Amino acid sequence: MVSTMTEGLPLAAQTEVVAKAARRRFTAAEKLRVLREADRCTKPGELSALLRREGLYSSHLSAWREARRRGELAGLTPRARGPKAKPVDPRDRKIAELERETRRLQARLERAEGLIEVQKKVSQLLGIPLANDEKD
Repeated sequence: MVSTMTEGLPLAAQTEVVAKAARRRFTAAEKLRVLREADRCTKPGELSALLRREGLYSSHLSAWREARRRGELAGLTPRARGPKAKPVDPRDRKIAELERETRRLQARLERAEGLIEVQKKVSQLLGIPLANDEKD
């Protein structure tokens, strides 16, 4: 009979969690070094031994050789992932700046109009006529 309890611990407590393996990343220098070594392999079994020693698959060599053939040696350096940044149009920047300025001035105008209304009410309460009293 198999017991789910071993040494007083429940089965869930005995489960070992293994960390997820990280994907290997190869620098341009490593790729070029391996390609040079692979190019020097002439005897049967040498290439297989190289792949085993480096922990690589033959598909790695195929992809790296194809990149080298296309002249992408500089392309072997890590590339930025994700969407490419679009250049900012100076007109868009100017529009955004003007919109911010408009919002700032609009808020300032509303504060000034509020102060004028307060002055009008105070002058009415105190019976002091304003110099440029406008009829609304």
